[in-house]
Amino acid sequence: MSDDFIFTSESVTTGHPDKLCDQVSDAIVDHFLSQDPNAGIIAECAVASGVLFISAHYAYKGGLAIPDVARAVIRGIGYPREVFDADACTIMTSFMDHTERHYRELDLDALDDAGLARITARDQVTVFGYACDQTEALMPLPISIAHTLVRRLDEPDLHTELPYLLPDAKVQVGVEYRGGRPLRIHSVALETSQHERGGPGADRLQSDLIHGVITPVLAEQPVAPDGDTHYFINPAGPVIGGGPAVHSGLTGRKTGIDTYGEYARHSGAALSGKDPMRIDRVGAYAARYAAKNAVAAGLAAECEVQLSYSIGSAGPVSLRVRTFGTGTIDDAGIADRLRQTFDFRIGAIVRDLRLRNLPAEQPLGFYRRLATYGHMGRTDLDVPWERIDRADHLA
Repeated sequence: MSDDFIFTSESVTTGHPDKLCDQVSDAIVDHFLSQDPNAGIIAECAVASGVLFISAHYAYKGGLAIPDVARAVIRGIGYPREVFDADACTIMTSFMDHTERHYRELDLDALDDAGLARITARDQVTVFGYACDQTEALMPLPISIAHTLVRRLDEPDLHTELPYLLPDAKVQVGVEYRGGRPLRIHSVALETSQHERGGPGADRLQSDLIHGVITPVLAEQPVAPDGDTHYFINPAGPVIGGGPAVHSGLTGRKTGIDTYGEYARHSGAALSGKDPMRIDRVGAYAARYAAKNAVAAGLAAECEVQLSYSIGSAGPVSLRVRTFGTGTIDDAGIADRLRQTFDFRIGAIVRDLRLRNLPAEQPLGFYRRLATYGHMGRTDLDVPWERIDRADHLA
């Protein structure tokens, strides 16, 4: 493959219907775990005009308030009533209570090695973690810029300055690479929704968004746009209304946005809506944790960690490392160091990263805040898998 290429990554704002579903699903996870750290919950949502459907399978000792949780999320996003009314929309539910058969009280901190070995994966999955030295967060540059742009689009002061904007928008960023390294910003495409009345014309919309969103964000990036950079602002024309009034949404549809912007491999499984004992979620976090620490340790400029789990296994049946020719030692040597440094058994991952306790400790919720702007590279939050506390040991 050529090392000269253009790569694009996409991100979407909190009001995108897919992200609405992710946020509701993870708010439900927070709701269960904040009351009962031993809760098991899988929650999935689908949304269309005026209707939100929630499916939840759970094992749990606590009170249920799932529709209330969903309405609070919708209300916080800030749709106008004609786009999606948090109080009047129909919420349809399908709940399955597995408490009697599957509820387990586990004090992970008290378990010895043999006890952790008895906690096994209930799913078969291959997950990937990735890190590279393109940004300070050790993330690929295209998705990092895309997340920063949509975060700016969600800021309240921008909506005060540009009151015609609605909370549903998406961004695509193209970065040109030369010799495998980011060289320049090739393109930025931005599509945002707006009120039907009082909206600007195409020229004003482009000027407002370039000066209010794109220019200040790109000024802070390690590579810059130039005279040949392309800007596309609502190229198909105005989007009136947006949100569920215009297009439907589904939990887990944005796995590329949630992970590495398709720059690196991911498992394809949804991350949102699952409690921490689901290996397809926490395995992805553990793989990112390992890959980031390997890059931070100077073992490679680019690192992919693959973990494969089988049903009934406590730890991965396979661990593979690829550094794409950037390693300071061979890939097998890095894999050996990761095995010695990290415990990839599911019980140990949840214990070491404290994944069942974080929702109760954070009043604004923990998992819901991961449901927008990506689960990886979140230096704005104290996310345990983003720490580089194992780098010195690996080095």
